[in-house]
Amino acid sequence: MKEAIVASPSRRQILRLAALATACAVPAKAENVAETLKRETNRPYVAADGVSTFESVWQAVRDRFYDPRYNGLDWPAVRERYLPDVQRATSQNSLARIINAMLSELHASHTRFYTPDEPEYYQLADIFVGALRGRGLQRAFPDDRISYPGIGIISHSDATGRNTITAVIDGTPAQQAGLHAGDEIVAANGMAFEAIGSFRGKVGGTVVLDVQRGGSTLKISVVPVELEPAKMFLRGLESSARIIESNGRHIGYVHVWSYAGSIYQRALESMLSQGALKDADALIWDLRDGWGGAQPEYLDLFNARAPTMQVTERSGASKFVNVKWRKPVAMLINGGTRSGKEVLAYGFKKYRLGELVGTRTEGAVLAATAFLIGSGLLLLAVEDVRVDGERLEGVGVTPTIEVQSAAASAGSEDLQLSRAVAALSGT
Repeated sequence: MKEAIVASPSRRQILRLAALATACAVPAKAENVAETLKRETNRPYVAADGVSTFESVWQAVRDRFYDPRYNGLDWPAVRERYLPDVQRATSQNSLARIINAMLSELHASHTRFYTPDEPEYYQLADIFVGALRGRGLQRAFPDDRISYPGIGIISHSDATGRNTITAVIDGTPAQQAGLHAGDEIVAANGMAFEAIGSFRGKVGGTVVLDVQRGGSTLKISVVPVELEPAKMFLRGLESSARIIESNGRHIGYVHVWSYAGSIYQRALESMLSQGALKDADALIWDLRDGWGGAQPEYLDLFNARAPTMQVTERSGASKFVNVKWRKPVAMLINGGTRSGKEVLAYGFKKYRLGELVGTRTEGAVLAATAFLIGSGLLLLAVEDVRVDGERLEGVGVTPTIEVQSAAASAGSEDLQLSRAVAALSGT
């Protein structure tokens, strides 16, 4: 598994850039991972362990951060400034807040400390499973299963503690329950909402969410499940595929929630060559939100000058090799489009493969790896990246058709999707 993106320009292909990470599904064992999580979460906070975790994070940055000048910071002085706060920390969450305040001074993407109370902790552990095998994976997940209790949302908690859904992954309990981007989750079973804690020990049962939607407060029942990240993102991709009828045309739509692994590209190619989208007149490729990790050669899917082969076995089983999409295509992007997905957006725009609809991408294009430190996970930028000689970090990719999101009004029309449909159907 590659830990970092490495640039290598070439005129013969649209882009040459190795993947940020390759996701690997981990087979489940009989032991209930929820019990392990509960045991770890209930462990009393030990101040000395917190200081040790802080020191290890600081040292990892000192030794591995992509910029040896730390973006102009006096890194030893930064340690001295934050150490007193660390010594006064009283919980894992307060420790994480202090560590992340320190890391934010680096002004770098792919640089953050996550705790087991955050879905990203498990998602990144799954994405970087290969790198983490020698970095404490067995200690953090003794049953070899990376999973967490949840409902399949991407959410954001602001400084006041308000937790707002930014995206709902297709095929998950959240979608089935009717939750929408823009919903603010106020409480779960009458208690303050926690992204992991509200579902811990409740898998298969019913959790009643108090949801603020517009000017109304709703009670929405959900049934949390044990989510394995790679499987959740793959199912989300497959469940998102549909045909949209517009102006006499059949517009295919698919949302790639994560590109951290070739399994997602293979699934997309299968849907386009012999699955739900094979008869579409045009395609909307949704790269909004989720994780990056895409390889730039995925854009070869739209290279009309290369052949596609169909290989049939004696048994009659058939598969397609080197799948190509030779019909119109549009890409959806937003501020949650990050990392390897931004590289795809860059090439898609530069080589005029179709319209980019939405808003500017995040500008998070550094190469990263992960470390399990203490009870948390450090995602750290370890290499700088340029794409065709350009640095996208902090810059991002602008759309060719700018359309602001309507997510602030939950359940409203997806204006970005509607504009892409209009662009492809001529309406």
